[in-house]
Amino acid sequence: MARRPRPKVVTLTDAAAAQVRDLMAEKGAGLLRVGVKNAGCAGMEYTMSYADAADPTDERVDDNGVSIVIDAKAVLFLLGSVIDHEVTALHTKFTFTNPNQTDACGCGESVTIIPAVAAE
Repeated sequence: MARRPRPKVVTLTDAAAAQVRDLMAEKGAGLLRVGVKNAGCAGMEYTMSYADAADPTDERVDDNGVSIVIDAKAVLFLLGSVIDHEVTALHTKFTFTNPNQTDACGCGESVTIIPAVAAE
């Protein structure tokens, strides 16, 4: 019996991918590291940083021309997330649309995320 394809942990919109490619070229970095950390009044914050190499336990996703690495401990918190890049008259920022996010603090800096449940 054939196994169903593994879903990508995260995907990037066209706008996010273009911004990440520009930033990566400017910094000379090869990978985008995406994760979560315990912080803020709602419990967790999304993290994004540059990486030159993946750790052995990282999940690797190639999407929209960008190579992304995700710490194994963050995978269930990020599964199904879409990263976008938004520009308004007052700010430019990356945003996460995460089906596992259940709440956010009033300022938008931290979120409550429950781990994804494995599909049967």
